[in-house]
Amino acid sequence: MTAIYVHIPFCLQRCNYCDFNTYTGLLSLEDDYVGALLHEIALRAERNSDAVAQTLYFGGGTPSLLQLDGLVSVVGAVRRYLDLPNDAEVTLEANPGTVNRSYLDGLREAGVTRLSIGVQSSHSHELVMLGRLHSWQDAVDCLRMAREAQFESVSFDLMYGLPGQTLHQWLETVDRVVALGPDHLSLYALTLGSGTPLSEVLAYSDIELPDDDVAADMYEAAAERLHTANFWQYEISNWAHAPSPAPQIWALPPQGMTEEIGPHISHHNLMYWRNESWLGFGAGAHSWFRGRRWSNYPHPETYIHAMRSEQLRGFYDEVISPDLERGETMMMGLRLAEGVTDERFYERFQLHLRDAYGQIIDRVCSFGLASWDGERLRLTPRGRLLGNQVFQEFLLMEA
Repeated sequence: MTAIYVHIPFCLQRCNYCDFNTYTGLLSLEDDYVGALLHEIALRAERNSDAVAQTLYFGGGTPSLLQLDGLVSVVGAVRRYLDLPNDAEVTLEANPGTVNRSYLDGLREAGVTRLSIGVQSSHSHELVMLGRLHSWQDAVDCLRMAREAQFESVSFDLMYGLPGQTLHQWLETVDRVVALGPDHLSLYALTLGSGTPLSEVLAYSDIELPDDDVAADMYEAAAERLHTANFWQYEISNWAHAPSPAPQIWALPPQGMTEEIGPHISHHNLMYWRNESWLGFGAGAHSWFRGRRWSNYPHPETYIHAMRSEQLRGFYDEVISPDLERGETMMMGLRLAEGVTDERFYERFQLHLRDAYGQIIDRVCSFGLASWDGERLRLTPRGRLLGNQVFQEFLLMEA
C-alpha cells in the first residue's frame, strides 16, 4: 500500500520562519497547476501500476487556498487511477481565515475526512512575529466550522521555543487549545533556516530563542498537560485524543501497535514513520517507491512545463541501498512510541535486529536512551528528548 501526498505550493504570505517550497503571488497558475497534477497522477499510475493508495494528504503551502473544484478533481483522480478506497483517510492542511462553512462542507462531500489546522499560537504578538495572517479567534472559528461540517478528525499544529516565549505563555496556548477539544495535536519546536526573515531579524535584535533546556521544559510540560487530558503521545511530536488515558507519558499501546490508540492518529504520517512507500505529486514533492527516491521540480511553472512534456524524472532521482533503507527504517520507526519490532524488521529485511544492530542496541540502551526486551526496540522517555543522538547511530553505520 502507498501513501499519496499532493503539494499545493501557493500562499497568501510567506511566514517569517518558513523555508518550505512555497510561493506567493502565483495563484493565477492555479488552473494550470491542477491540470498538471491530474496529468502527473495519470502518468505515475500508468508507469507504477502496482501502486495502490491507502491515504491521501494535501500539504503546502496553503492547500485551503485552492478552489474547491480543483481539490475535488484531484481527489477523484487519485481514487480513479490509484484505487484510493472510498473510506480512506484524506487530510487537508488549512490555515484559519482561509475557509468558510460552505468550503468545508464541500471538502467533506468530496471525501476529505481530516483537517489539519495551522494554529501555531494563541497569542497575537507571537502570530504577528511569525508572520501569520490569522488571529486566535480565526482558529476558534475554524474548529467550530469543522465540527459543524462533521470532519472525522481535526488536528492543530502548534509551535514552541519561539523568540522571547516564556514557559507560562506556551502553556497558556496549550491550555486554550485543549479547552477547544481538537482530536489531534502536532507540537514542533521552532527551527530557523538561514535566510528566513525571522532569522535575519533575530541577528540584529536583543530577542533570543529559548535555550535548549527551556525548550525541553516546554516540551515536557506540554506532554504532562496533554497526558492528563487523555492525549496519547504516539510519536515524538504528535498526540491523539483517545477514549481512555494512557497509563503514562510515552506509553506503549496495549498490543504494541499505534492503531490501537484510536481513530485520531494520522494514518498517513504513520506510513512515513514506518518507512513505507509514498508517492508525491506537485511542485517539489518527494517520493519513495520500490527502492528509489525522487522529487519533482520545485517551482510551479517549471513543474507545469515538465508535466506537459511528460518529464517525470524530476529534480533528482536516486536508488536507495538496502543498508540505507534499513537505517532509515530504524530512524523513522524509533520516532514512534511503538518503536521497531524484530518481527516487522525481519519480515521486511530477512534480518534480525540484533544481527543488524546488536552493538548499537547495547550502546543506546546502556545510555538509557532506548529499551530492548528481545522483541522490540523503543526510545525511553529520556530518549525521546535526545532522539537525534539515537538516530545518528543507525544512519552513521550505513554511511
